[in-house]
Amino acid sequence: MQVPEKMHAMILDRPGRALEYREVPVAEPGPGQILVKVHACGVCRTDLHVVDGELPEPKLPIIPGHEIVGSVVRKGSRVESFRTGERIGVPWLGYTCGECRFCREGRENLCDRPLFTGYTIDGGYAEYTVADSRYCFPLPDRYSDTDAAPLLCAGLIGYRSYRMVDADASRIGIYGFGGAAHIVAQVAVYQGKKVFAFTRPGDLQAQRFARKLGAVWAGDSTDTPPEPLDASIIFAPVGSLVPAALRATVKGGIVVCGGIYMSDIPAFPYRILWEERRICSVANLERRDGEEFLALAPGIPVVTETEVFPLKDANEALSRLRDGKLQGAAVLAIE
Repeated sequence: MQVPEKMHAMILDRPGRALEYREVPVAEPGPGQILVKVHACGVCRTDLHVVDGELPEPKLPIIPGHEIVGSVVRKGSRVESFRTGERIGVPWLGYTCGECRFCREGRENLCDRPLFTGYTIDGGYAEYTVADSRYCFPLPDRYSDTDAAPLLCAGLIGYRSYRMVDADASRIGIYGFGGAAHIVAQVAVYQGKKVFAFTRPGDLQAQRFARKLGAVWAGDSTDTPPEPLDASIIFAPVGSLVPAALRATVKGGIVVCGGIYMSDIPAFPYRILWEERRICSVANLERRDGEEFLALAPGIPVVTETEVFPLKDANEALSRLRDGKLQGAAVLAIE
């Protein structure tokens, strides 16, 4: 495939500003890296946190996007894992040092010197991107490019959050029914769990969507579920949902905070945490999360609900996500 010298990309120059559609040089892959022709890139809430300045110290200027589906068009030296033309996925975790305590202990998601796609490494809101081949995944043939894109963060981080829940938990609450939730709900239902979906107050469309995916109940985030929950997963970046979820969770249950950013958690009485209830956060992902989830998803099968936008309309997709006006996940289709 002939690779041009320049490409179009959506660029963030400063947080709080709209992305700009510009022509920039196509990067050359270095040792261990691959050049990827981007076919689709999901629009994730983490992208929104980067654009809105809620995550500190991004590389600037930066090309956002970390749910990347594309094909390998050029390889740097020492790349043996992929062949030219192969379709691959590029996720959020783009590099780990391999040397710090956490890497040595097999907890690369907590690496002291990580790099992240679309945050500290240029990402997939572009026609081409460069990625470390060690942190890319082959993708199941079952999924089209646009359908596969949300699996690479909404799916992977959602799956890691779901794995934090005790295996014998049978009643699971999901707060914030967007990209990650609509994927996790399908996994939970497939495994025989009862899913209770919590949405923005009055969002009847999202509640109908949740019931369509198998939720036994769907209501406002201010509602009390009809049954006590064994566990809750919070994807909405709203700190006040933590005490709400604790109140709905049984003794010994867990509340998992699945986002990279959340507004401050308000003070709450110790009695709603007592009786061995737990709160934990989820940080990034490990490559084995991706391997496990991408092997599991086609067999369920997980079906992604997507709304597709052209690359130039990335700001519109982010705005729709910010306002809670998407069902499922937004994806940029890149020609």
